[in-house]
Amino acid sequence: MEESILQPLAQFGAAGLMGLLWIIERRHSSQRERELSEAHARLLDERTALREVLGVVRDNTAAMAAVREGQDRLARACEQVAGELRRCRALDRRSLDQAG
Repeated sequence: MEESILQPLAQFGAAGLMGLLWIIERRHSSQRERELSEAHARLLDERTALREVLGVVRDNTAAMAAVREGQDRLARACEQVAGELRRCRALDRRSLDQAG
């Protein structure tokens, strides 16, 4: 506390002490309010950042699901091609056996 404030308040006794306590409380209250306002602003910023991160996660999840679906289709197509190749080879073997 500043010396310039203490001297005049001290001459007023109990009333001065009450005034001093009130001034101290007001300063602390003001500081507390400022800290709360800063914390609130940080929380709002973090909320915005969290929304953005969740949006990216959601988009990545959708992209990964689409990639998996494409891979599943490709695997089925490969299985169909492999099945056709096996049938063609079997036909070729029969043709060769009949010709030979």
